[in-house]
Order: sequence, then structure tokens, then C-alpha cells
Amino acid sequence: MDMKLEVVVVPVADVDRAKNFYEDLGWRLDADVARGKDFRVVQVTPPGSPCSVIFGTGLSSAAPGSAEGLHLIVTDIEAAQAELADRGVEVSEVFHDAGGVFHRAGTEGRVPGPDAERTSYGSFASFNDPDGNGWVLQEVTTRLPGR
Repeated sequence: MDMKLEVVVVPVADVDRAKNFYEDLGWRLDADVARGKDFRVVQVTPPGSPCSVIFGTGLSSAAPGSAEGLHLIVTDIEAAQAELADRGVEVSEVFHDAGGVFHRAGTEGRVPGPDAERTSYGSFASFNDPDGNGWVLQEVTTRLPGR
């Protein structure tokens, strides 16, 4: 049976601030529905993604800004990093991991610049939303078998 990830909940403190931030990234606004003052759901979708992000009021007991390691896959890490910077996002420089496999939590093991061989899955950049939820751009040019 196929199981497809279609929605990720991101905990935020200020729904309108988050909505503006994600729309400013160029993400499509899919829904903004309120049912009274205690429940609101906003759904946005990154360009080209089959998975959406929702946030709002009454959706999660997680602390605002506690999501980390949310990955956005791009085909050109340098172009994606530059586009975010042009949109006013405080985005890290492009980096790769000292171990050469996958980035670590936080900034430990980051080596400036893309992977020297531009190995697929090997180059990254990161940014946070206004609440501190952590996003990672990852360059993927050739998928692993079975993907």
C-alpha cells in the first residue's frame, strides 16, 4: 500500500506573521480557514511540492519554533540559496558536511561551499521561519535507486 506524506504541521506563535513569511517565499496559499477564535488552519505549498505545510491556532501542542530538519529538495543549491536571499530571507551560505554523508544537527561539521564533487544529496543551505522552525535546502540532482 502506498503511503504518501502530504501535510506537515509547523508550530507557530503568530499565524498572520507565518502566513506572510511563507507567501513571501513564493509558496502557494491553499487555505485559510477559521472556525471561531480557537481554531484556524492555514495551508501553504512550496513551488513544485506534492507536500503542503499547515500552521494555525489549535492545531498542535508543540512549542512554536520547535520543528527542525524540514527539508526542501532543490536541483541547484546555489540558485535556491540566492533566490531566498533575494526574497529577504536570512539564509545560510551553501555548505556540505565534514563527514560527507548528511548534515548534522545545528551548525557542527559544516564546511563552507557545496560538496566538492557536487554529489547529489551532499550540498545544503538552511534558514528559519520567524518562529525559529528550521528548514534545510538539500541539492538532489540524481535520486537514489527506488526513489
